[in-house]
Amino acid sequence: MKPRIHRRNFLQATGVVAAGFALSGAGVRPLWAAEPPSGGAPHADKLGWRLGCQAYSFNRYSFFEAVEKNASLGLGVIEVYPGQAMSKEKPDVKVDEAMSPEVRAEVKKRLADAGVKMVGYGVCGLSKDEAVSRKTFEFAKDMGVETLISEPEPDAFDVLEKLCDEYQINMALHNHPQPSKYWNYKTVLEVCKGRGKRIGSCADTGHWMRSDINPLEAIKALEGRIISLHFKDLNQYGREAHDVPWGTGKANVRDLLIELDRQKFRGVFSIEYEHNWTTSVPEIAHGVGYFDGVAAELLAKK
Repeated sequence: MKPRIHRRNFLQATGVVAAGFALSGAGVRPLWAAEPPSGGAPHADKLGWRLGCQAYSFNRYSFFEAVEKNASLGLGVIEVYPGQAMSKEKPDVKVDEAMSPEVRAEVKKRLADAGVKMVGYGVCGLSKDEAVSRKTFEFAKDMGVETLISEPEPDAFDVLEKLCDEYQINMALHNHPQPSKYWNYKTVLEVCKGRGKRIGSCADTGHWMRSDINPLEAIKALEGRIISLHFKDLNQYGREAHDVPWGTGKANVRDLLIELDRQKFRGVFSIEYEHNWTTSVPEIAHGVGYFDGVAAELLAKK
């Protein structure tokens, strides 16, 4: 049965926001220069896509501030990175595996109060030293994390797959730009061969572009192995590229989302926006609007 989407809501979601620009007395201006929307991504939710920020987008702030910014965008999930200061009041307390039970309880309360769930943790260090890696898995289990994002050595996979199965937690291989271990999606496919479905890719579309890889080509090749995404749109290909609001750059975001829907991907998109660090929220917000607009379009066709 096709879901009913009110025409006015559909046009609001897909029309002006998708265009990325609006007319003003001074001519054409970017929409993200205006007051950003904060309604989250309800159409994406209906598709089974969960959208939230990677806290690294707000690495000039504390983790508690990152949670507040995430919630202000109407987003209910967040991916955490190791080492961010917990709060302005406690800058020496870092959010990572070493947090005491008391600090963990404080973090859990702040997340609950904001209506935000910690679903991912990374990029974190995992290795074939089972005792060391087990501490990270135990931390993840305690905090409700579903996926650990990492770039482990290939000889660690036997140990890590065992821990993934034991703790029922995924491990997604992240692709920093070359010369990192997994910059080429073909390497990710190779090391995942013969592994269970808890081992896969954390597809970073922007870092592929920095390595001169077409994200759509990589997404297609990784079908069935994508666990989560660090979703980005960049102004150009190459190492000097920077993030831009989704739908305004060279990543071909709309086609990426269409392909992921074709693959029946149902998981987490983490917004990792690495530009205009202290003023990025309006740009991220209009990316959220674009994302939800494409999701509304996809829903209307079902």
